[in-house]
Amino acid sequence: MKPPVAMRFHSPSLHLHHFSSPTGLPRSPKRRASVPVSSPRLRVSAASSFYFPIRFQLKRSRNAQKRRRRPGYDVVKVKAADDDPFDDWAIDDTMAGYIVSSDGEYSDGDLALNSLSDEDLPLEEALAKASRRIALRGKGLRRHRIYPGLILNFALIIFATMVLLIVDWCGWKIVRLPLAPFFLTSPFLISLILASCAGYVGVPLLRLFKFHEVVRKIGPPKYMRKKRTPTMGGLFFVPVGIAVARFATGVYSVEVAATAAATFAFAAIGLLDDALSFTKRKSGMDPWLRLLLEAAVGIWFSFWLDTTKLSSPYGMKMLVPLPLGLLCLGKLYLLLTPICFVSMGKGVNLADGLDGLVAGTAALAFIAMSVVVLPICPELSIFGAAMAGACVGFLLHNQYKAAVIMGDTGSSALGGALAAMAACTGMFFPLFIASGFFVLEVSSVVMQVLYFKYTKQYEGSGRRLFKMVPLHLHMELCGHKEPMIVACAYVVSCVLALFAAYIGLISA
Repeated sequence: MKPPVAMRFHSPSLHLHHFSSPTGLPRSPKRRASVPVSSPRLRVSAASSFYFPIRFQLKRSRNAQKRRRRPGYDVVKVKAADDDPFDDWAIDDTMAGYIVSSDGEYSDGDLALNSLSDEDLPLEEALAKASRRIALRGKGLRRHRIYPGLILNFALIIFATMVLLIVDWCGWKIVRLPLAPFFLTSPFLISLILASCAGYVGVPLLRLFKFHEVVRKIGPPKYMRKKRTPTMGGLFFVPVGIAVARFATGVYSVEVAATAAATFAFAAIGLLDDALSFTKRKSGMDPWLRLLLEAAVGIWFSFWLDTTKLSSPYGMKMLVPLPLGLLCLGKLYLLLTPICFVSMGKGVNLADGLDGLVAGTAALAFIAMSVVVLPICPELSIFGAAMAGACVGFLLHNQYKAAVIMGDTGSSALGGALAAMAACTGMFFPLFIASGFFVLEVSSVVMQVLYFKYTKQYEGSGRRLFKMVPLHLHMELCGHKEPMIVACAYVVSCVLALFAAYIGLISA
């Protein structure tokens, strides 16, 4: 005899309550047995609490529970009708009973009815019935999920590795000196692996101390889901990049030491801002105070450049290499350096709004600057490659949907590191090209403010040029998906990085 086929009746006028127990007798739907402490299900749940980025994203998925399959008997929906509701079914009251669902003893059973044998049905109806069973059986299968963050991260690693391998292969032609094998690729990969491994320790600690992201109500409503996301991720990936650069150089480099000091100074400013955001005010540091502190670091760095002897191939200081030749700024160089520090710190901080946006674009900017400064200071080029690897390693935990956010601690440190690399070598113009996405973010804010003030003064009512600034918020409010915006930013940054590397090499 064939196993009975479970039926559920879905109708406004017909509703059957059916429940099951291990003994086959009906029981109340509200009765639930308590799960023992030594249950295998609890042991599996405790073991799965270990932090893993992919599992964390799966847990935060909205429809993860809906995609789970409930294996068991076929479920056929039958609508109640007035005339002959069961044409193809022979209901035998003596055979109707309660069966145990395959989900376990704690789930409800289904009313079992004996169907007519397939041999008793015509051929067409038998085939239709079989096809309906197959369709219903495969309906509950879990669909294959696509993780856009993993795809973007993997593509970024391939692009960065290919560029650095090409530079290592023909780097001796640029420097005119023999270079060690995998001169830039090895610090990049080492920093990537160490930063990704550090996240498995840093992210649970940030979650343990409840350093959660402070979400302001002025942003899109969907940002409220990031209230429980840990922040200050720069604490575990920025020191990794600096440490790898220090050990990879092998010898003491004054440029690497000064760049690392400026990076730590900007990281301290960002850390203070993040710490103040956890107070009752939740507004962070005053913007003008933060601007003064960043400008003070830039002024200190410019005076340090003026009093220190650098290992530069040029015979004189305060030069800006351009494609048409060398531009001597003299004392104006001391003014350009603080402006670069403040603008880069603000630009990277404004772009830190989407999962994986800043880490990926900053990694591409560091790779471009590594190629640009290679003819001038090879040790500083290693620093850029190590910081790029740290950013990509952080992307394993910051990809969509992010398990951690770098916060102002990480974004300020990245901006300070890029500005310090340009200030030590005079490569401000290639930095302006390589960080083109950050320039767009800052430009959108400036254009929004100027346009609003202009229309308010001459038209009486202020109008806005964008729906919301920075630029990535405007694109999000226009209906574009978050991974698509990040992917477009990566593509634009890749093109700008290659162009900046070309401009920097012909300028040097």
